[in-house]
Amino acid sequence: MLNNNFKEKANFIWGIADLLRGQYKQSDYGKVILPFTVLRRLDFVLEPTKKKVLEAYIRHKDKKPEILEPILNNVAKVKFHNRSKFDFYELAKDHNNIAANLRNYINGFSIGAKEIIEYFSFDDQIKKLDEYDLLYLIIKRFAEAEDMFKGVNTMEMGYVFEELIRKFAELSNETAGEHFTPREVIRLMVNLLFVNDKKILRKEGIVKTLYDPACGTGGMLSVAEEYLHELNPDAKLEVFGQEINPESYAICKSDMLIKGQNPSNIKFGNTFTQDGLTDERFDYMLSNPPFGVDWKKVEKYVKDENANLGFAGRFGAGLPPISDGSLLFLQHMISKMKRGAGGTRLGIVFNGSPLFSGGAGSGTSDIRKWIFENDMLEAIVAMPDQLFYNTGISTYVWIVTDRKNKERKGKVQLINATGSDKDDKDNPFYSKMLRSLGNKRKEIHEEAIKFITEIYGEFRESEYCKIFDNEDFGYSRITVERPKNDDKGKTILDKKGNPVPDSDLRDYENVPLKDDIEEYFKREVLPHVPDAWIDYSKTKIGYEINFTKYFYKYKPLRSLEEIRADILALEDETEGMIKEIIK
Repeated sequence: MLNNNFKEKANFIWGIADLLRGQYKQSDYGKVILPFTVLRRLDFVLEPTKKKVLEAYIRHKDKKPEILEPILNNVAKVKFHNRSKFDFYELAKDHNNIAANLRNYINGFSIGAKEIIEYFSFDDQIKKLDEYDLLYLIIKRFAEAEDMFKGVNTMEMGYVFEELIRKFAELSNETAGEHFTPREVIRLMVNLLFVNDKKILRKEGIVKTLYDPACGTGGMLSVAEEYLHELNPDAKLEVFGQEINPESYAICKSDMLIKGQNPSNIKFGNTFTQDGLTDERFDYMLSNPPFGVDWKKVEKYVKDENANLGFAGRFGAGLPPISDGSLLFLQHMISKMKRGAGGTRLGIVFNGSPLFSGGAGSGTSDIRKWIFENDMLEAIVAMPDQLFYNTGISTYVWIVTDRKNKERKGKVQLINATGSDKDDKDNPFYSKMLRSLGNKRKEIHEEAIKFITEIYGEFRESEYCKIFDNEDFGYSRITVERPKNDDKGKTILDKKGNPVPDSDLRDYENVPLKDDIEEYFKREVLPHVPDAWIDYSKTKIGYEINFTKYFYKYKPLRSLEEIRADILALEDETEGMIKEIIK
């Protein structure tokens, strides 16, 4: 499924960075190569209309900017333009004035495009490259790289950027918790998001919105838009996002410009402290927030919002451990649901921790409790490991919504798409890649995407699908007390004549919500400690999803005869080896 052509293009562009060797630290190569790649891509897109834009500029240059900009954009046939006489070919013709000409070229971009370049702090690099007499060489190489940008679709260009960023990040030791979402994983998530809404999405002139609060270079937004266009060419998907990394943000905005989306829908900054889309609500949401990344830097802001606003803010359900902010992203996304105005469905990628970490009463468990009790969790898909570039861990796609259909109300669907019980060659969910990409050694092939989507859409139990009531994941954590005795073994009583509990003997039991607590206590506790009682004032409700348990298959132990035969066979092999050694 994955075309490695993008990797060849990324390697070619990476090769241009060799010109920087000796003058730049390797960890700083990205500060030069990424903005040049964006510039060259913009330049290539504008090439067919460049001459007409210059002619139109001469005719209309005396007009005010607010009038001039849309005129030239219209001539360029995209939402941006460049009115400088230079392009990469012209820049490569003049070695002596290269810095001044490049600045002239950048200043010739429309306002939105120019702002994108500014996020790379590019002028600092122009000055430095010019001093080292490298600026002309870099521009010449990019000018000659026409084949690297010709016929490149959005998906492939996204991979090129992500491969470049991955390489630069590794050199900068910035890989911890950072990863990009493989396009086939996004495609699956988009399928799950849209599959039950196809009838709605095929309506003439339909307009929907989609949001990603950690949008990176815009991969999820792009794939979702492509899917909807394939389903209904007349449909429109308005995409929104926010990104904290300036380079990724600039790349995402440039992609939005080229595709005709509104680049102002992409916001810069930390989603938790600078929500750039405070008042917006969306039809769909997708995200792959960083796994296991702490939220120390935003701790005060998040805790203040939780304490002061409660459920009127974004984090009223609870706060996860500082070590992992995944469930903060989910709460933030839930706050963007339309609620009664058509509703919202979202897909988010997590590692295993949000499924079960934290006992009853903890922030993590309380967040799960809130989601279950409000009937928002629709499905979870367990994915194969080794799907992502910078981590080999297993991942889970959560589908969360405030608009379940009738048959799904009060239910949660679990899909086991790990494929762990099958041989690789017969695996229905993934195939092994011929060449690894970082930690990515597996990919979900087209047939697997279709298969998983069908399992989800059919909502029927099978070998790979289990359906549960919300309450099946809940439990009451009861406190079991036993009396404190004096030195003579006599029970100590309080002023009211009740036995004083012994904290050293205190114990806890997790009673499934569907079980009667008293019956459970009589059956499971009293036969072992007949003097025990329950302190109901300390009972807490918790929720957890022990995914592995629900799909566990008992494998009978091997017989003694089989084990004995293997041992004897090994002994025979070993004896033969020893004889060879001592000959």
